Amino acid sequence: MDPLYKIKNARLNGHLPDNICAKIVERFSIAVDGINRIERASGLHFPTAYVEPSAIISPASQFGYGVLFARTIPLFDTNQFGVVIQVSAPLLAYGLKGTIHAILAHEFLHYLELMHRIHRGEILSDEITGNLFEGAYLDQTRILEPAAVFSDRTLINHIKKRFATSFQEPRLEKKVVDLWINAGLPKTVIHLDNNRVNISAELLTKIRLPPDMADALGTMGAKSKKIRTRFKIY
Repeated sequence: MDPLYKIKNARLNGHLPDNICAKIVERFSIAVDGINRIERASGLHFPTAYVEPSAIISPASQFGYGVLFARTIPLFDTNQFGVVIQVSAPLLAYGLKGTIHAILAHEFLHYLELMHRIHRGEILSDEITGNLFEGAYLDQTRILEPAAVFSDRTLINHIKKRFATSFQEPRLEKKVVDLWINAGLPKTVIHLDNNRVNISAELLTKIRLPPDMADALGTMGAKSKKIRTRFKIY
């Protein structure tokens, strides 16, 4: 899968201007560096990722709408299960290197937590969250602790700085609003109320993790519990 396929297609169809597409393609190397960094720091493979050629926004009653820069998306049918990381084009166009790496790492933590729950045989049925503040709080309580996953101290600090409570990067958010959304470039609206995943027990029984990944997730899960207990997190 070409992670830039949808960007190239959007250019050919006239949905994105040439200069924006060129900028995204040029800066995609920052995302590649981030993925390589995450794999080195965790010892695990990053899932398939692709760039979505639109701004991802979600209505929020308190703020008007919120900008989502990446999402972890489970994909499954009757017999198969997989995960992809969706990265929004505005993140690559306007994000700083540290921000891009932090967001990719944060989504990787979502991916690991999902696989950890599957390995434990849990059926996911996420609570519906009606606003971004509540959604952000639940988001933080459902991922492994960065220090339990990554050996890269700078990467851990990037994550903690930008995800202290929820994602905070006012400069980036303003650029996306001013240079992308208000400029009439493509946007996709999702509703957090409907952003839930249910995986059947039958499908869960068919999913098998590689032994080295299962062992690593067990160790990371135990470390996360110790960190949260020690520092009384959540």
